[in-house]
Amino acid sequence: AGGEKCLAPLGYSCDTRRRYAGALGSTDHVLTVLAVTDVEQMVAFYEAVFGWPRRQDFPIYVAVELPGGRGLAFYERGSFGANTGQVPAAAAPGELTRTELYLRCEDLDADIQRLQAAGARELRPRTRKDWGDDVAYYADPEGNVIAGAQRMPPAS
Repeated sequence: AGGEKCLAPLGYSCDTRRRYAGALGSTDHVLTVLAVTDVEQMVAFYEAVFGWPRRQDFPIYVAVELPGGRGLAFYERGSFGANTGQVPAAAAPGELTRTELYLRCEDLDADIQRLQAAGARELRPRTRKDWGDDVAYYADPEGNVIAGAQRMPPAS
């Protein structure tokens, strides 16, 4: 309206963005950072599964570019703690972190195949959820949950 440029993030319409402008102000989610033990292993895993390009690449920190301009970063756990004042605990082998990445996929079956090929641990197979998505749950090498989701047409 009125020639204004809409800067709505992926998944939001300009109308939604305007409706929540008072609540959102100028705040927008641009980057998720995971504290990890092995940066290169995690980056290699996510590159193999999703193919997201690197946008920053340092020995202790790598950020990849997600569709829509957002980022996902892998920050060596001790260095992450140097910034925050507390080093987050690593998940024990076979356990999960407190993080879930809910990722909407165009082809969930293809993403599931790549997750399995990269060595992700299946937590729950593809299942139709009440909110209309088919979702499959996997754990990455350090126990972060990846929920691969695909919007499904309503049942007729």
